[in-house]
Formats: sequence, structure tokens, C-alpha cells
Amino acid sequence: MDPQFLELVNQDGNLAGIQAKSMYPSRGSRAEFQKHFSEVEPNIREALRTKELHLGDQIIYSIKPLGGSKTLKMFETQDDKEVGLRNVSNGKLPKGTTMLVSGLFVLQGQAPAASSGSATVDEIKATTFGSIGATNLGALSNAEFELKANKKVIIPEISCRIFVTDNNTNWPLGFYKLHNPRMIPSDVLIEATFELGTTEGIPADTYVYLGLFGTVTTP
Repeated sequence: MDPQFLELVNQDGNLAGIQAKSMYPSRGSRAEFQKHFSEVEPNIREALRTKELHLGDQIIYSIKPLGGSKTLKMFETQDDKEVGLRNVSNGKLPKGTTMLVSGLFVLQGQAPAASSGSATVDEIKATTFGSIGATNLGALSNAEFELKANKKVIIPEISCRIFVTDNNTNWPLGFYKLHNPRMIPSDVLIEATFELGTTEGIPADTYVYLGLFGTVTTP
């Protein structure tokens, strides 16, 4: 842990007696996490102080089918964790886990379905994802997106055009860097919703990939 972070632990967490082991300041999402450290639950701050928990990079992701409805909810209470589809269950971070969301990925792809309109789970997991600015996907790129956690708005309804980064070499494809990073506490419902104006022109077996990128507490 770097000195700035340890100072935050001492001041905001009221935890003393920690020795700094690094002389290099944090950067990127980790530095953003440290700026929001006072928002972390007290028990998690204590676990970081005692090194029961550490900070790590993470992408919380979910893959859902596009086109069946104008409303697409990427995290739901009935969802189960499954490699290649999503890495959280019940639409929540695990207990004892807090995440600072620094950015988001939104991508789309067509599952290589042997039978059109009836992609199997394995075919969905084999989908290659690309830009939502692709031909015939105006319904998605012109849609709106909203992100909430524990009923609190992280990103208000915003145009999905922000995820069309095809000609922006400064960021990965489909990535939007938040100018206002926000914390998601442990064990609260994450609501990530796309609202489409139309489903016109969406090809069969099209799936959306949403990834929340940031720094997470981890054992």
C-alpha cells in the first residue's frame, strides 16, 4: 500500500500504526478508490488495514440477449454466476466486496448459432464481441443506458453513443471512462438497464456484453 492510501486509512478509517511499504503513488482506478475510501464500509476498511483484504483490478460482466424487449436488464436477482455469461450471482457483489467503478465496456456480438434464433449456451459463450456501432445495430447505439446500485444512480440515463469508440485510439473498443467514479457496496443490487427506442433491424442471436471496470476488495 502506498503512503497516500495509508494516510486515508488512518484519517478516514481511524486506523493507526501502519507502516508505509511503497514510495510510489497509486495511479488509475486504484488511486480513484483511495479518494473514495471514506465511503467504504468500516468492516472492509479494517480488513484492508489488517491485510485480510487487498485491492485488485476487476471487470464485473454480464451477457444478455438483445432484441426480445425494448428494456434489457443486465443484472437480475435470478441470475446465477456462470463462466462466460456473468461473474456475479443475484445481481450483487459478494458480501465483503466493495468496488469502485471507473469505467464501462459495452459490446455486442452474434452467437454462432447452428439454428438461427436458438443459440445454445455454449454457442452464446463462443460469441465474438465488437463495437455497438456495427451495421444494423442503430437500435442499440441509439438507445439509453442507466446504472444504479442500491437504488442510487451512478450513471443517469445517457446515450449509448458514448460506447461507440471505433475511431478513438485512446480507449479500448466500447469503453467509456467515468469522469465521476462511484462505489458499489457489497451485497446490494446492481441495476444496469438499456432502454431501446426500437428493436427494428437487430439480427437474430445478438448479445450484449456489459463490463464494469474498476478496483475491488479481494482476499
